[in-house]
Amino acid sequence: MPQHHDTSHRHAHHEGTDADLADLLDLDGEVLHAYWTGALGWVQSAVADRRCERILDLGAGSGTGTIALARRFAGAEVIAVDNSEDMLSRIQAKALDLGLASRIRTIHTDLDEAWPILDTLDVTWASMSMHHMAEPDQVLGNVFAATRPDGLVAVAEFDEPLRFLPDDVGFGRPGLEARCLDALGKEHAHSVPELGSDWSPRLSAAGFSEVVERVFSIELNAPRSPAAINYARGWLRRLRSGAAHRLDPDDQQALDRLLDAGGLDALQHRRELQVRGTRTVTLGRRP
Repeated sequence: MPQHHDTSHRHAHHEGTDADLADLLDLDGEVLHAYWTGALGWVQSAVADRRCERILDLGAGSGTGTIALARRFAGAEVIAVDNSEDMLSRIQAKALDLGLASRIRTIHTDLDEAWPILDTLDVTWASMSMHHMAEPDQVLGNVFAATRPDGLVAVAEFDEPLRFLPDDVGFGRPGLEARCLDALGKEHAHSVPELGSDWSPRLSAAGFSEVVERVFSIELNAPRSPAAINYARGWLRRLRSGAAHRLDPDDQQALDRLLDAGGLDALQHRRELQVRGTRTVTLGRRP
């Protein structure tokens, strides 16, 4: 979930600190564990028995992908690239705690400004980061140039944010979340115009072949774990801040009621809470 302010230009359209975003990204890995397992398992199956010595996590965020890739590909070096030093510090701390520090390297850079000097790559994983790039086709071209023949790139993206509320929620005005997402979509049209791109032709244009897509459905009904509730609260808080000036006062107040942890209408008291959406992973191979 999701790249994050300016983290390789990720999530520049939301307000919040690096720490807030890192916490949300960690929750994404925990709450959407089944998605992450399925998506990275699909990438691993595409690698099959080919050698895999060096992996790039492009726009690594708090490192959910970095850590999972290091665990799946024993012996491989995983390079986490991000524009946030705080995010990279979190990855380094996780790697140290898990005994993976010798195989995880971090690089602090803005990929729109400079491509870091890397050795040849076997696999590149870019999760919710490409749509934040000012020049994603240039970045994909750089990935292609750095990838060995028969190496892979996997781009994981979403067309719109996850949904957490049924359509009838709105405190007398049903459709609260739909209106908020519509407002956020109008904001995104200006701030992140690459959101919702079709990545298959862009991977092909960069030179990759055998390009395939797989859509992963996310559907959690009435999750009651503290992690799921905090995840929903984090997403809706960012929705509230990202679309605030496009929301009418009634919808702003309705969101505030849901986000007020001490209120009777708070998310933790709502049995209808859901987590719904899709993420698409597009896979390409260098000829």
